[in-house]
Amino acid sequence: MSKANITLNVRQTKPDTSVIDIQGEINAFAENVLMDAYTQATSNGARNILLNFEKLDYMNSSGIGLLVTLLIRAQRQKQRLIAFGLNEHYRQIFELTRLNEAITIYPGEEEALAMAV
Repeated sequence: MSKANITLNVRQTKPDTSVIDIQGEINAFAENVLMDAYTQATSNGARNILLNFEKLDYMNSSGIGLLVTLLIRAQRQKQRLIAFGLNEHYRQIFELTRLNEAITIYPGEEEALAMAV
């Protein structure tokens, strides 16, 4: 059986904002790791969850599905998901799947943090 090939680091940048640094692959095997990181990111009351895709190696349709699941969880808790660091390929995938309409995309962390209000 395959295992997750992903490392997630959670850091709180402001009292209401956490960043999840993603390194590796987001696919079906990443579900538990991603959901655990989300729980850790929101445990101190963060309302803005920034997803750092700068070191993303690969994401498939199962990974997109996990992001949708994460988005639903965040919306139910009145939280915002914000993405940054997407390369052109994954930015296009966000546009094709219309994820960019629910998860705002910024080029870098500085811009994303400035909009996390």
